[in-house]
Amino acid sequence: MTFAGCRIYPNLSLGECPISTSPESPIGISVALASTNPVKKQAVQHGFHRFFHGQPIDVTCLSGDSPIAAQPLTSNETLRGASLRAKQAREGMPEANYWVGIEGGIEDTLEGMLTFAWVVVLDQQRIGRSRSGAFLLPTKVADLVREGYELGTADDMIFGGVDTKRKNGAIGLLSGNVLDRAGLYEQAVILALLPFRNPDLYPAGWD
Repeated sequence: MTFAGCRIYPNLSLGECPISTSPESPIGISVALASTNPVKKQAVQHGFHRFFHGQPIDVTCLSGDSPIAAQPLTSNETLRGASLRAKQAREGMPEANYWVGIEGGIEDTLEGMLTFAWVVVLDQQRIGRSRSGAFLLPTKVADLVREGYELGTADDMIFGGVDTKRKNGAIGLLSGNVLDRAGLYEQAVILALLPFRNPDLYPAGWD
């Protein structure tokens, strides 16, 4: 499968995927993503490709400062971060067909510390939102987050990795890569696109 210069190999991990830079790569649906994290880009590429039945997807990654704290501590704060990132994407590339913000976060509960992500997608008329699946973090990781470390840093400290938030993430480390961070986020991307396939059931507007 080819997505505007990036060929995706479904059976390979993110780090194993070779990149094609052929100028002949077709450009179909244009998506602006407010992140340069390759995990988020892969989730958007795969999610949009599946949702739009294999149409070419051109994902442009836009860099920028985080609109909220580096480590969101509640679901509401995480959703706000994803919403602001989607708006950043719209401002940075207004000619795109869709603008996407993805924010990972945590929340302390009675059962322990949960981690998850919110995905927000905008087009010219409406907004789509979805939260990924959530899972409980190990106590050692959660304690470091409570001390003020970002989750990615805490994961690196406990598991001995380097920049794992840009690779398989906590879920990949804990599951032995049965599920990685890109796969976890991909489903949320698809769910956030539901309003765009069912416009009669979801009112227009960005609120």
